[in-house]
Amino acid sequence: MTQSARVQHTSGTVFVVDDEEVLRDALSWLLRSRRLLPRAFASADDFWAAAERGDVRPDSPACLLLDMRMPGMNGMALFERLIENGWLGLMPVIFLTGHADVATAVLAVKRGAFDFVEKPFSDNALVDRVVEALARSAEALAQRHEREGLRRHLSELTEREQEVMRLVIAGRANKQIADELDISVRTVEVHRARVFDKMDVKSAVELANLLRGAGLD
Repeated sequence: MTQSARVQHTSGTVFVVDDEEVLRDALSWLLRSRRLLPRAFASADDFWAAAERGDVRPDSPACLLLDMRMPGMNGMALFERLIENGWLGLMPVIFLTGHADVATAVLAVKRGAFDFVEKPFSDNALVDRVVEALARSAEALAQRHEREGLRRHLSELTEREQEVMRLVIAGRANKQIADELDISVRTVEVHRARVFDKMDVKSAVELANLLRGAGLD
């Protein structure tokens, strides 16, 4: 697939936060021309007010093109709020910076910003990074969805099933689990089968890998 085709088939919202109307309009036009959906805000305060109202939420692929210097709340202050609210991984930030802000932007990247683009910028290079940021967002959202699903499955386990599951993951044989929990081997087998069914796995190894991959082990 060519790079241009990859850009044209990308889905997601690109939030543009910049106090310069001309730049907001130009970026919105550029993004729409590549079949990307822009939402523009004239200030970081406007963006955050929308977030507090629930009009902006990290529940679908999105990224943020964020100007560094603006009246009121500046780009770094908004960036800090995204970090505090756990949005940064779900909504990658690409800073738009002037030459004087490059050092600050580099520090922001070290803190988790996706990238920074110095003004004036190449349209193609910027859109390429936007596409990559949207892909990162989609991946993070998929991982969050998987973790939430696993947590729901775990919540469906009884206390005894959770005890059996922990011992199964630890590599204990059914007889060892029965001795440790003072129950029969047959009861262990029943609980083990129910755990595998509720967690939708076929083996102890698969269960352990599933929990480990989601950071729930």
